[in-house]
Amino acid sequence: MTERKTVEETGWNLDNSYARLPKILFTSQSPTPVRSPKISILNYPLAASLGLSVQVLQNSDGTAVLAGNQIPEGSSPLAQAYAGHQFGHFTMLGDGRAVLLGEQITPGGEKVDIQLKGSGRTPYSRGGDGRAALGPMLREYIISEAMYGLGIPTTRSLAVVTTGESVIRETKQPGAVLTRVAASHLRVGTFQYVSKWGTSEDLRTLADYTLQRHFTTAHTEENSYLFLLKEVIKHQAELIAKWQLTGFIHGVMNTDNMALSGETIDYGPCAFMDTYDPKTVFSSIDAHGRYAYGNQPNIAAWNLARFAETLLPLLHDDEKQAVKLAQDAIAGFAELYHGNWLSGMRAKLGLFNEEPQDESLIEGLLSIMQKYRADYTNTFRALTFDKPEDISLSGNTEFAEWHNHWQKRLGRQHETKDASHQLMRSSNPAIIPRNHRVEEALEAAVKGDYTIMDRLLNVLSNPYAHSSEQEEYAGLPAQSACPYRTYCGT
Repeated sequence: MTERKTVEETGWNLDNSYARLPKILFTSQSPTPVRSPKISILNYPLAASLGLSVQVLQNSDGTAVLAGNQIPEGSSPLAQAYAGHQFGHFTMLGDGRAVLLGEQITPGGEKVDIQLKGSGRTPYSRGGDGRAALGPMLREYIISEAMYGLGIPTTRSLAVVTTGESVIRETKQPGAVLTRVAASHLRVGTFQYVSKWGTSEDLRTLADYTLQRHFTTAHTEENSYLFLLKEVIKHQAELIAKWQLTGFIHGVMNTDNMALSGETIDYGPCAFMDTYDPKTVFSSIDAHGRYAYGNQPNIAAWNLARFAETLLPLLHDDEKQAVKLAQDAIAGFAELYHGNWLSGMRAKLGLFNEEPQDESLIEGLLSIMQKYRADYTNTFRALTFDKPEDISLSGNTEFAEWHNHWQKRLGRQHETKDASHQLMRSSNPAIIPRNHRVEEALEAAVKGDYTIMDRLLNVLSNPYAHSSEQEEYAGLPAQSACPYRTYCGT
C-alpha cells in the first residue's frame, strides 16, 4: 500500500477538481509502490515554475512521491476513464498505467495536472502490467522538452525515476516512472466515453468543467458549448500547423491522444522528419500511413468531428440544428489550419507581407525538396543564412530558379534584409531532436551514462539560438538500408 505523507516543504499545493466530477469518469487508485526508486533525471526549471523545491524532490521523501511510493498531502489519486478511436476503431480505454495525483496550483495561480506514468496496474490496464520501461520514458522527456523549446504547446516531463525493478517487453528492461505535467488530461476520448456510457447530465458537467478549466470567457457567449467546440478547433488548428512547420510526426493520432487544451500529448512512436516527404511514417504499427506527416491535418479534422458528435445534445435542443452548428464549426478547421500554416511558412521564408503568389512559391520549394530528397530542417536553416551551398540542393537548376523568385519576392517588401533574416532565425530552428541523436542518448542513458542526454537536452533547450554548440547536432544520420522505426512506449 502506498504511504500517505505530508511533504509540505516540497511545495505541493494540490487541488483535486477532477475527483469531484461524476464517478463514471475515474476510479480512485493509488500508485503501486516500487522496490528501489532513484531519480534518473529531474527538470529543475520546471520544478521551480511549479513552486516545488528541487532540493526536497531529490531527497528520499521527494523521490518516493515521484515514484508513487508516497502520496503528498492533499492528493486524491485516481485513474481516468476515457474511450477512443484507435486507428479508426472505437474502443473503451482509460489510464492503464497512469495515476493522476491532482492539480498543482503554481505560484502564478496556474493549475496543472501532475500524473505518474508507469505507476502500476489500474482497472483500465486491460491485461497490461501498468509499468513502463526506462527508455521510452526518457524518450518522452527528451521530445516533450524539445517541443517546449520549439514553442509548440506540449505536456512536459518533471522527472523520470528508475524503480529498481525490471519490465518484460520484447526483452527485460529497467522499469521507470515518469512524472508528466499537463494543462489537463481532458481528451476527445474523455467526451467519447461519457457520450457512450454516461448520462446527459454527466456530459454537461464534463463540458462545464472543461470550459472552467481552459476557456473561462465562455460565460460571455450565447452558446457556451458551441464556443467550447470552436475553441478546441482553433487550438488544434494552431497546434497541428506548428507540427507541420517543424516536421514533427506524432505517430498515433488516436482520439484519446488529442488533448482539448491544445497541447501535444503522448510521445509514443513520434519522431521528426529528416528528408522531406509528406508520406513519412515512423511508427511500426502504422502499416498503412494513416498518421503520416501529410495526413496529420486531415486526421485532426476527423478527430474533431468525433468530438463535435459528442456535443450534439448540448449544442441545440433540435437535433438537425445541432448537427448544422457542429458541421459549420468543423468546416472552419481547414481554413484556420491553412491560415496558421501559411503564416508560419511565410515567416520561415522571411516574408512579412502577403501576396497571392506566396502559396505557389512555398509549394514550389516543398516540391523541389521532395523530388530531390532534401532535408526539411536544414534546407530552411540554409535559407536563413543564405548558404544554399550547405545543402544537397546546391547547384540544382530548379532550386536556383526558385531561389531567384524568392529573392525577388523578398525585394518587394518594405522590411530590410536584416529584418527578414531575424524573422527566419526565430522561425527556423537550428536543430531538432534528430532520431539518431535521440537513440544515441537513450542507449547510453539506459546503460547509466547520462552525459550524452544532458548535452542533447542543453542544445535543444533553445533551438533558435543558432549557436556554435548546435552545429554538430544539425548533421544528418549515416545512410542506412533500414528505415528508421519507432514503437509505442510500453
